[in-house]
Amino acid sequence: MSLPKLSQPVTGDVLLVCTCYEDGTALWGKLLHEIAARREGDVLVVGGSGVRLRPIEDCGWHFLHGGNVPALVADGGPVPPVVVLADIPVVYGGDGPLLVDLAAIPGRGVRVPSARLGEILADLLGGALTFDHLVRDMDVCGMYQGDGGRPAFPAPTALPHRFFPALPATAGVLLVRTFFDDEEGWRALLDELGGADEDGWVGADLDSDEIDEEHYPLTALVVDDRAFDGLLPAQVPAQVPPPKEHTEERTALVVLADARTFAEPGRPLTVVDLHDTPGQTAVLPCRMVGSMACNLEIGNMDFYEFVAVEDTEPWWEGS
Repeated sequence: MSLPKLSQPVTGDVLLVCTCYEDGTALWGKLLHEIAARREGDVLVVGGSGVRLRPIEDCGWHFLHGGNVPALVADGGPVPPVVVLADIPVVYGGDGPLLVDLAAIPGRGVRVPSARLGEILADLLGGALTFDHLVRDMDVCGMYQGDGGRPAFPAPTALPHRFFPALPATAGVLLVRTFFDDEEGWRALLDELGGADEDGWVGADLDSDEIDEEHYPLTALVVDDRAFDGLLPAQVPAQVPPPKEHTEERTALVVLADARTFAEPGRPLTVVDLHDTPGQTAVLPCRMVGSMACNLEIGNMDFYEFVAVEDTEPWWEGS
């Protein structure tokens, strides 16, 4: 059963989608209080901004990721420029809501402070801000004008419009080659990661007794397809297939072997967040990416802890 489609908003309204449920009940955390909105029928008018939010609920959207939202836009009508998600980080982490781009680079996201949601949406809808502005001015935690420090490797914006096919569906990690000018370097990378098996996985057949826990090996399905030549991080979330139902396991991470991988020491890989802030990136030496995937899987660390801060030596440099 496919995920339910989003309803078509009235012109000028912005959909506010709940993606966190418990026993069939929508959970909004403190968001509806923090945005200081007044209710007018089925719509929330936010502060003095005049922005009209239309809250919508459906248990089928439980654990919905921002990158999956473009695939749920109803066919046949105008595509809204942005959708707002009240997701798990909002409900349980006290984070700001997630804005998901549906116009410029569909599927990428940025968080905004709850108290500023109306102001920021008004500027976005009125043209005083673009989604590129929001992304360029977000901190390492994915928060617009947050105080978590500037990313040392900000995700590119103003990307060329180009079609990419869907990535393979998997419950694990994808390692996607996006640069095809260094065949020898690509083979060396795969060798460094333990070599790909006949099913296209690296790290799947490693002996547990030989694993270095300080540099945990990466287990990932390799995608070596020129159709993804030039794929950039912000374009990744929308290429990850949505699950057929909310109980289905989702792709954990997408890791890009891009031009930087073959030009810089340590073969750095670009890891793309699919969950907290879709399209946010962490650039790590290839030896560290397996440890990152493992720590995220067991909930020991958050994605932002692997995002290098500008003018600050990353903690893993001593590893």
